[in-house]
Amino acid sequence: MDAHISFLTDYGTADGFVAVCRGVIARIAPGARVLDITHEVPAGDIRRGAALLAQTLPYLPPGVTVAVVDPGVGTPRRGVLVRTAEHLLVGPDNGLLMWAADAVGGALSAHELTASDLMLPRVSATFHGRDVFAPVAAHLATGTSAHRVGPRLDPGGLVRLPDPVAYVVDDTAHGEVLTVDRFGNVQTSLGPAELAAIGAAPGGSVTVRTVDGEWTVAFGRTFADVPLGEPVAVLDSADRLAVAVNGGSAAALTRLAPEGQVSVSRADGTA
Repeated sequence: MDAHISFLTDYGTADGFVAVCRGVIARIAPGARVLDITHEVPAGDIRRGAALLAQTLPYLPPGVTVAVVDPGVGTPRRGVLVRTAEHLLVGPDNGLLMWAADAVGGALSAHELTASDLMLPRVSATFHGRDVFAPVAAHLATGTSAHRVGPRLDPGGLVRLPDPVAYVVDDTAHGEVLTVDRFGNVQTSLGPAELAAIGAAPGGSVTVRTVDGEWTVAFGRTFADVPLGEPVAVLDSADRLAVAVNGGSAAALTRLAPEGQVSVSRADGTA
């Protein structure tokens, strides 16, 4: 049995792009088990793809991950392999991979993808997922050494996205929206450290401010801590503060979208 291959893209499923990549993998590594993370990253949204990959990778089996959100396909941007203790990450050098590498202990080494014999014979200028990343990932899954894919790179020289905004001034935590899921839950960049710094905890309440408004909501443990249709703040499964609506959409309520700025302060008034 070949290694697991985990797969994330912005290709969607209306076209045949995902199936083609999976077909390339199956031809090279027929024993590999392909696990689809998602193919619904908003088109070209590297930051959203990076956040989803980073929050998912720690729970995936060791193996190869191929991630493609690549608006710079066909330009001089490099294709890279990033090696961590348990994972080999394959994709474009545009920041997509590095938060995920950090989430599983950091990059141990990196290589540029230059070995043409590990790619398809004809590499198009617009579909490196099919012609470069999928075949390289498949060869790695069959046991091909990381050193075979191309010359070694300094991981510190790979493209990194700016870290998510998260800081505290006086009694207010300032952050940004990382993701909005299909339920309309708005996940922020704020975590336990920022919440502890402002004294916010489940059982109290917080005031959430954006450019479009201000909401004072219960800080609960789960969505059902408030009546149906009411907003609530929770620490989500990724340990990030999220704003939700029990049975509804916080995104529709707040009009927040990824990278939108948000500030949070304690509102229950207790010491």
